[in-house]
Amino acid sequence: MTPFHQLTATSLRGELISMADYAGKVILVVNTASHCGFTPQYAGLEALYKKYAARGFIVLGFPCNQFGNQEPGGADQIAQTCHINYGVSFPMFGKVAVNGAATHPLFRYLKDELPGVLGGRIKWNFTKFLIGRDGKPLKRFAPFTPPEKMETAILAALGN
Repeated sequence: MTPFHQLTATSLRGELISMADYAGKVILVVNTASHCGFTPQYAGLEALYKKYAARGFIVLGFPCNQFGNQEPGGADQIAQTCHINYGVSFPMFGKVAVNGAATHPLFRYLKDELPGVLGGRIKWNFTKFLIGRDGKPLKRFAPFTPPEKMETAILAALGN
């Protein structure tokens, strides 16, 4: 089992989820926020998820309040923004830290594997990490990269 698949995270509903549940899938991990200029990316992420889910693609959203207090609400408010405002049907997780001493182990691992231009820090909400079917991190995308600009890399990872 890869290091990624050994990690766990708590869902928005409070359930502990193993990343091993997603073994064999191409995964896009995104740190999200409900009150960010990039929040409309939820719609594009959902479109990619719907388009490629049957081929083994999944998006995993991780709300984060570390950038400009743009995710101040609790689980119910986050769910409302995601599901009602943007029709999000991909899995959403509980709020996490992506930088600093309290960084969630999943983001610590992803930043170690794909450090980016800030030497391992995440710059802002909607930083995205593409993970291959084997659990190996493949590519990191900047917050300003719209979901549709990741489609080529997703298709390459899907292998079809």
